[in-house]
Parts: sequence; structure tokens; C-alpha cells
Amino acid sequence: MKKKKVIVVGGGAAGLMAAGQAADLGAETLLLEKMNRPGRKLRITGKGRCNLTNIAALPEFIAHFGPNGRFLRQALSRFFTPDLVAFFEELGVRTVTERGGRIFTASDKALEVVDALVQWNRECGVTLRTRRQVEELLVEEGRVVGVRVLRGSSRKGRSSVEQRVYNADAVIIATGGASYPDTGSTGDGYRLSESAGHTIVPIRPALVPLETAGDIAPRLRNLHLRGVNVRMRINGKKKAEAFGEMIFTHFGLSGPIILSLSRQVVDALRLGRKVILSVDLKPALDEHKLDMRLLRDLDKHGKRQFRMLLIGLLPRKLIPICIEMTGIPPDRKGSQITAQERRQLRMWLKNFQMYVSGYRPFTEAIITAGGVDTREVDPRTMASRLVKGLFFAGEVLDVDGDTGGYNLQASFSTGWVAGRSAALYIG
Repeated sequence: MKKKKVIVVGGGAAGLMAAGQAADLGAETLLLEKMNRPGRKLRITGKGRCNLTNIAALPEFIAHFGPNGRFLRQALSRFFTPDLVAFFEELGVRTVTERGGRIFTASDKALEVVDALVQWNRECGVTLRTRRQVEELLVEEGRVVGVRVLRGSSRKGRSSVEQRVYNADAVIIATGGASYPDTGSTGDGYRLSESAGHTIVPIRPALVPLETAGDIAPRLRNLHLRGVNVRMRINGKKKAEAFGEMIFTHFGLSGPIILSLSRQVVDALRLGRKVILSVDLKPALDEHKLDMRLLRDLDKHGKRQFRMLLIGLLPRKLIPICIEMTGIPPDRKGSQITAQERRQLRMWLKNFQMYVSGYRPFTEAIITAGGVDTREVDPRTMASRLVKGLFFAGEVLDVDGDTGGYNLQASFSTGWVAGRSAALYIG
């Protein structure tokens, strides 16, 4: 009797996990990757260090994905952080836990993760084919039957493209999103899924740096602020806040807390709403305590000029901005600063505002928001509710989370479920 086949489209984190799991359960498994090698995006995650996951408990973990996080509950309940860490330990990849509960490879090398996954796939019996671009998903009478593939080749200076059909009893789409297109994530999965009748929630960049109006950010370029609190206001109403590190760039803002807020910022800007980010530079001090601190400094150093007094309060790059925005003369002595001017300074320290004018493109986004509508996917199996034998895993789904290891864990977990479910489906 002919052995039934599972085809996995995409050789990233989700695809490698799905293919290995399907083969481990006995399915003949073919992994098709359009790039010259698998795991291109995985190699650069966590700035090349690979932030695999996070130690957050399941309810907190899911909360980092917003409203759509509930879709992941089944997958995360079956294959979660301890399981992933143990899985990689068995493959010889040791891990360490760092600030914020983030789990990295002990070697600080994402390449170690890719190599381990590829080797594991080979040992499980997966057939890996690179430079295979899946152009069409073949569906007959509501059931997937295979894929049509374009293969590029070059011989003696001549390039050619071959077409081939691979038959399959189940297909897993794990093509990633549209961010970092140079790694192969160019949105192919959305096109394939839509051709099968699935709804695609409009895609947009997520975990992406933001652009700001005016020249403040360029003047503060490369300044890192740690331990600050940023509040996001949309049309004047506070919608979210985040505490941690941010970075000024030549175009605007980046850094962990900016990336975490960017999902809501992008959606608001797409709707034409006004977005302001307000930075609390002294979050450890409330208004009263900060006022007392300013009074003590002004009393103790009453003969110093205002710009010199600010050295103890702010990074040097921020001092000219503070003087400009508060309107306090830089050469005014501390003893001459009025109560109104002190209030102005206090308000600025607690409410340093910048207007958001835009966001960076997919080429600079860590992940993609939007994708295959999760209402059309069974969260217990990652199977399509519309086409028999079709499964999904990873970023192609309309699920995106905060930075900190959450998204990679989601890719591994949905890949684990999809691979095993596809193998059981054809069995």
C-alpha cells in the first residue's frame, strides 16, 4: 500500500517543527523551502541570539497576544515553554534565562537552533527540498491533493525554471509573514490560503519602529533611555503604556517598549487617528516627590545655571531639548527659577511628548500582523475548517504577540500541533 504523504510549505521555525513532528509519527514528509537554505529568518531572530521563548505562565503568555491570543490556548497547553526547552536540550541546544523571563540559547547563536532542527528533520526522515517555490495549492472537491512548484536552476550560465506537481494527502502552510522579505517571507502563504477560500485579515507591520514628527528624534539619535514609562494616547485618550527601554533614531523611535506599543499605533494610524507618545522620564517619582526633589536641587545649587542643574537630571543629549521645550532660559540661576517654571519642568519630565507620524515598512518589522482568519482554523489541530487536509502553522495565522520570545514559541507550538495533526489525519 502506498505510503501517504504530508507536504510542509516553508522551512522556518514552524515549518521545521511541523515537518519533524509529522515524520516522527510515521508520515512520509516533504519539506519545500523556496530559499537556498531553511531557517533564514530564524538565523537572525533575537539579533542573532535567538530568543526562543519566555518563562511567563500560560495566562500571562497568552495575554501578550491581545484578543487573538485565546486561539493559541490549545496549542500552548500541549507544547509550551518547558516542552520546548526540553526538546532543544535533547537536540543538544542548551538555554539560559535572562531579564524579562526571555530564554536564549546558551551559545548566543541562532544558527545552532537552525542546524539542530535541520539535523533532527533528517534523522526523522524528512525529505528537504530547497529552491522550491510553491505557486499553487491543488484542491479537488474540497480536499487538498498537492501543490504545484516552480524550481529555479542555473547551469553553465543558463537559468531555467521547471514546473512540477507534488501530490499530497495533507499540506501544512508554514510560510511565515511578510516581514524581512529578504529571508523569504514575502507573503506567499496568504496568496495560497486565499486561493483555497480562506479569509485573509489585512496584513500590516508589527513590532515595528515608529516615525515621529519634527526634528527631536534625529537630534537625539542613538540615545537609549532605560527605565522610562511610555503612555500612548489615541485621539487624546490613553490606550496603553509600557515600561522599559526605548531608543531614538534618525526617523523616530525604536526599542522594546516602542515595538510592543507599535501594534496598536499602526492600527490607529491606518484609521487616520492622532497618536501621541508621552514619556515619563522619572517614573519612580510621583508629582509630589519629583517636586520635592527639584526644590532640594534648586535650594542646594541656587548659584548654578539652569543648564548645569539639568546634568544631574537628564542625559546630556536631552538637556537642549528640555531647555527648548520648557522655555526656561539656560543661564538662569537656580535661585531665580520661579514656581511656574519649576512646574513647567516637572510637567515636562513626566510628560515629554512626541507625535507619531508613521511607521517603518515590512522590511524593518519583526513580525506581521494579520493573516489567515483564525475563525476558519481549528485551534485543536490547526486544520482548515474549509478544506480537508489543509493545515496552518506560524506567522501566516492572524496571531501576533509582543517582543520577548512569545512569537517564536507560538510558531513552534502551532508547528508541533499542525505536524502531528496532519500525520494523524492521513493515518
